[in-house]
Amino acid sequence: MKSKRMALPVYSSMASTLSIATDWWEEVNESAAWQNRIFYFLSALFGLVSTFACIQYIRVEYRVPEFGWTTQKVFLLLNFLVNGVRSIVFACRRSVQKISPEIFQHMLLDMPALAFFTTYALLVLLWAEIHGMAQGICTDGLRPVFCKINAVVYAAQIFLWLLVWWKPIAVIIALAKIFFAGVSLLIAAGFLLYGGRLFLMVQCFSAESYGRQKKLQEVGYALATCFICFLIRCVMICFNAFDKAADLDVLDHPVLNLVYYLLVEILPAAIVLYVLRTLPPKRGIKLYQPIN
Repeated sequence: MKSKRMALPVYSSMASTLSIATDWWEEVNESAAWQNRIFYFLSALFGLVSTFACIQYIRVEYRVPEFGWTTQKVFLLLNFLVNGVRSIVFACRRSVQKISPEIFQHMLLDMPALAFFTTYALLVLLWAEIHGMAQGICTDGLRPVFCKINAVVYAAQIFLWLLVWWKPIAVIIALAKIFFAGVSLLIAAGFLLYGGRLFLMVQCFSAESYGRQKKLQEVGYALATCFICFLIRCVMICFNAFDKAADLDVLDHPVLNLVYYLLVEILPAAIVLYVLRTLPPKRGIKLYQPIN
């Protein structure tokens, strides 16, 4: 009897805390001032990541200008562009919501996500090439496959946009979002497969090998970060497709937008750019192949 009496205040306290949190969530979501603050904050964060990627690109270009367009340079340039566009979109988020027809809103919000997919698929390609060359396997066919996969993804997305424009019913809109979830799952699987292979290959090197531990940490951190971020993106987009309370393309879900973009784009991009900040050697063996 005594334990039951003690439990009642605990449950009452938990219910009170939950009620306060719910009220705060609703107040923030419905406040235009809070919406603007959060969207401007996201814009600033994306701008910082874009600036960091630009600085990294300039450093690499200054270090090895003779290598031309390498995979590393393209990866950094795409990071600069993707995060820069995201920064502009969130800075003008309220104006974007007023664009008509509505399909152009979807395009402005979804195109950076597609470019984000291409950017990190490029990192998977880089790892696959490194693993293949280390194993003595011909990697000439990887880049054409990379281009074909991207072409199929972009063509399918354009088709879905046209379909939503022609007939914007709930089923087609949900299908377009599920497609994005599938793309995210595909890239997560790519990171697990090729990143995992590269990690195991580096782990097999002799413990005395120069730079082994550093490379092991770099690949491990980047692999874990990217795999988890794309898996979270996949799950959250599935919720977004079937639950209006999880809709990301509206103004009155700023907290959800903050959590989502922090987890699936800003933090992963910042961590990967920091982990892969090492500059290539000035002279010696060509570790980077120019993109022709």
